[in-house]
Amino acid sequence: MGALAADTGTGSIYTCVDANGRRITSDRPISACLDREQRELGATGTVRRIIGPSLTEHERALHAAQQRKLEEEQNRIAEERRRERVLISRYPDRAAHDTERAAALESVDAVTATAVKRIEELKDRRKAIDAEMEFYQKDPAKAPMKLRRQLASNEADIEEQQRFIAGQDQEKRRIHKRFDAELAQLKQLWAARTPVPAVLPGGAAAAAR
Repeated sequence: MGALAADTGTGSIYTCVDANGRRITSDRPISACLDREQRELGATGTVRRIIGPSLTEHERALHAAQQRKLEEEQNRIAEERRRERVLISRYPDRAAHDTERAAALESVDAVTATAVKRIEELKDRRKAIDAEMEFYQKDPAKAPMKLRRQLASNEADIEEQQRFIAGQDQEKRRIHKRFDAELAQLKQLWAARTPVPAVLPGGAAAAAR
């Protein structure tokens, strides 16, 4: 790979516009502009020379890929830090996190209780249907179509509510999994912001003044 001129004469300033459109200046050739033109300026700002791209086409492609990877990693880290700030702002301590976990579980329990109550109502209705079906015990096929439909509908409704309750059980597991993962991360964040008490030579913690 061709190298940039190493001459950094007294008062030389190098300037270029990088791949992101940012103007960069330095007192030496700029590595971020190896794939593009950069200018060497004198102390008065006059152009001493123009330095063309010093990479081959293949090298420029590799350089661009490396730059993209670097920027993606920087963006990932910045986004991770942002999420951490939001998380610790929302949950400044364990009590706040436990309270929200409990609220989320309570919400699920409330809708589950409604489904359980609905099943009880359907079972009560089933008793009335079964009482009518007793007249057709020997040959259920002779039961009126309306009665048979009521029986089928009642069974389907109970099964639907049972499936719903099972879904809520899964939702509670999902909630616990989410809060457990958050708690593990929060413990590290809480610990990082807690100052470590100074220790005196004798081993006792320095008293706060």
